[in-house]
Amino acid sequence: MALNWPHTLWIVRHGESAGNLARDRAQAEGASRIALEGRDVDVPLSPLGEEQSRALGRWFGDLPEDGRPEAILCSPYLRARHTAELIAETGRLPIHRADFVVDERLREKKFGVLDGLTGHGIRQVHPDQAEFRRLLGKFYHRPPGGESWCDVILRLRSALDTISLHYAGRRVLIVGHQVVVLCMRYLLERMSEDEILAVDREGDVPNCGVTEYAHDPAQGAGGGLVLRRYNFVAPMLRAGTPVTAAPDARAAAS
Repeated sequence: MALNWPHTLWIVRHGESAGNLARDRAQAEGASRIALEGRDVDVPLSPLGEEQSRALGRWFGDLPEDGRPEAILCSPYLRARHTAELIAETGRLPIHRADFVVDERLREKKFGVLDGLTGHGIRQVHPDQAEFRRLLGKFYHRPPGGESWCDVILRLRSALDTISLHYAGRRVLIVGHQVVVLCMRYLLERMSEDEILAVDREGDVPNCGVTEYAHDPAQGAGGGLVLRRYNFVAPMLRAGTPVTAAPDARAAAS
């Protein structure tokens, strides 16, 4: 029976970024805006984020040769690309250049007019949007110039189609963002809005946390993917590297 899915799929949130640190400072100070210059796409990893990425690379490198990633797909955002590069480099993963793919569909959720605002800042600067979000819920609320969770899910459906077409039977690592991890879970596990928001309320996806799926031939025609681990952070702990669970700097309204 032909496989319609990867043999193994890992979905990883990028390492801690400078944006995570700036967001923590803004929250602690009760500020309205997060002190970051430039575009969100260009926010780099923090030194800790680099160490988290190398620690995860070592963990992948310690897996049996036939259990390591064969292909990497990552968000175009700098923090995700750098995480993916450090994982591949540190783990000495045998990734062919053609199998290291930057895919724009894996990018961070766009926050539009709410970009760079804390929760306090949203209520202060855009009280109408705070009220719309309360009424619609985070799953459907789309700020002006931004995206809802549903918008992210629509582009991830397309990404999963590509993965099924080009990476069936292979071991694939995706490096993205917190909302990408959660929306992938929604799609792969056929969750409802209530179910995925309940998962979200349980806590943030930690930086470099691993969500792992394995192919199960019993899951319908062509099989399907079954969750094996979620928010797996033992690699960083074993390497002696702290774990960061703070949301992305611009994710106050995510």
